[in-house]
Amino acid sequence: MSQQKIWLSSPHMGGTERNFVTEAFDTNWVAPLGPNVNGFENDLQLYQGQDTHVAALSSGTAAIHLALIQCGVEAGDEVICQSFTFCGSINPIKYLGAKPVLVDSESTTWNMCPIHLEEAIKHRIKQGKKPKAIVAVHLYGMPYQVDLINKVASKYDIPVVEDSAEALGSTYKGQKCGTFGRFGILSFNGNKIITTSGGGAMVCHSQEDKKQTVFLATQARDEAAHYEHTTIGYNYRLSNISAGIGRGQMEVLDRHIGLRRKMHEFYIEQFKNIEGVSVFSEPSSDYFSNHWLSAILINPSKTNGITREDLRHAFAKADIESRPLWKPMHLQPIFKDAPYYGSGIAEELFETGLCLPSGSNLTNDDRERIQKVIFELFKSA
Repeated sequence: MSQQKIWLSSPHMGGTERNFVTEAFDTNWVAPLGPNVNGFENDLQLYQGQDTHVAALSSGTAAIHLALIQCGVEAGDEVICQSFTFCGSINPIKYLGAKPVLVDSESTTWNMCPIHLEEAIKHRIKQGKKPKAIVAVHLYGMPYQVDLINKVASKYDIPVVEDSAEALGSTYKGQKCGTFGRFGILSFNGNKIITTSGGGAMVCHSQEDKKQTVFLATQARDEAAHYEHTTIGYNYRLSNISAGIGRGQMEVLDRHIGLRRKMHEFYIEQFKNIEGVSVFSEPSSDYFSNHWLSAILINPSKTNGITREDLRHAFAKADIESRPLWKPMHLQPIFKDAPYYGSGIAEELFETGLCLPSGSNLTNDDRERIQKVIFELFKSA
């Protein structure tokens, strides 16, 4: 009998999701509105705190798109984005006909470098193109340097779109990620901390912003008996069925975060005596990461030549999924001509980093298989 594949991050149901979905079917709320949508939004608002207002949407990428629209981004404008991220952070800039300006990471949190951010802003202003918005990302659940990034953004009066797609439940100085920017972005894709199978949300700081978000997400239909449209809208609302899954997932969110953090501790234990391998961890007590994905860096000069790829292939041979860190956007063919400000941190992370299986549903047997691969590969080192 063949063993099951160990995935990087697979969905993990809590048990009550089916109840909410069944209720939606029983009451015929099979639509992009209904009690589950309202309930899921309320659950998220209470969880995020800070008097936030949440609009449930079809994806985190859709949320970034609508956030940029509400920041006034139009065709020809420039938007600064972290280069070391998933393409969903940056593609909405292109949806609007705007131009991305890419900024390198710093080595502490792997997120946007505040020094290079200010360098980029100054240079773009000198070129006559003050950026309209900044898309900053909490990568792999690790909060970015919130105080420093927001200080630079405030200095130049540029709104921050806070991409917290990977950081639900993470905090900076005790405050939830997703509540620091002009808008916050959440994702409930199948591989996230909690899932609605696919989906996302916009975190707003006023009821007016939430109302405008829902308006744009429902084809921008004006108030009239007939269908009247004076603004371009989008079909971006989350369905009541998917929201039902989300309501059940919210009941186990903190438990799932705890389990992911235990996987991070597991990897610290596995690599603590292996020179040349470092586990990505919080730089201080100000940072609390949900450790959506645990990640490591491998320095071959200290591991007897063992590389990131050697470990990835060893895992693959054992039917265990792992993945290189995000390839920076300024190295992607589609964004190769975008302005870039940095010093090579993102490239180095991409070349030497690996994401490890991190799911909250991993078993002791799974951990033993992972441990065996690590031991067998590094025993000579």
